[in-house]
Amino acid sequence: MELRTLRYFVAVAEELHFGRAAVRLHMSQPPLSRAIRALETELGATLFHRTSTGVTLTDAGSVLLDEARALLDRADRVRARVAAAAGAATLTVGILGDSADPDVVRLADAHRRRHPHAEVTIRETDLTDPTCGLHAGLVDVALTRGPFDPAGLTTHTLRADPVGALLRADDPLAGRASLAPAELADRRWFRFPEGTDPLWQAYWHGGEPRRGPVVRTVRECRQAVLWNGTVGMTLVGHVPAEGLAVVPLTGLPPSPVVLAWPRTDPNPLVRSFVRTAIAAYDAS
Repeated sequence: MELRTLRYFVAVAEELHFGRAAVRLHMSQPPLSRAIRALETELGATLFHRTSTGVTLTDAGSVLLDEARALLDRADRVRARVAAAAGAATLTVGILGDSADPDVVRLADAHRRRHPHAEVTIRETDLTDPTCGLHAGLVDVALTRGPFDPAGLTTHTLRADPVGALLRADDPLAGRASLAPAELADRRWFRFPEGTDPLWQAYWHGGEPRRGPVVRTVRECRQAVLWNGTVGMTLVGHVPAEGLAVVPLTGLPPSPVVLAWPRTDPNPLVRSFVRTAIAAYDAS
């Protein structure tokens, strides 16, 4: 078994869909399907139950997934240790303001255990760059939120969180159990600066053009609501600051927590970080 074939298998096993796995691997679907069929022939076992909507792992596939992850992680650790010996084991991680997320803490602990000698630099960015510097080449991997322009990047959704309206606590709508975006259509919203990723802006503006104060950080979002009585979107799970309230919004998709890295072949530490992140978030 080649490591490349195992990477193909892990991608299909994690995406549970050949098409999505092919996109993730930057290849067409037919050669990916052939590679998995060849692997099944080599092992003498069916690894996936195939349906018209996707695939599920067989018992043999589940066993191979555990073993393949361990083998790939070991291979990356070997490369990382060699890089460390050469003084080149460094990783720059972009984070979009969620560094207090318990899953991030779990990920940091797991990565430190796997690569105790790797030097990790954290670049925390504001809300104007959802790629956390990936498009600018400032980071190796980003732990962020979507949606954003994925050109040149590979992405993997780790989790999705429901969103709500951020209001002043004394707002007439603050006591509601839920709100529809249309009920806030005539309100001033906080907005992001001109030039911010259009997909990102459209999502956090509730899919509509908005007027209101321009903000760059989560703190500025909260202050705009507190001082001006504007509204905007936030995560339902975020505890509002004093004087503010969060009301769940209906009819909007949840906010995805996204892992993103360059589409070009990443260094071993990036590959290991990606697998560690997926495992850490799956364990939550």
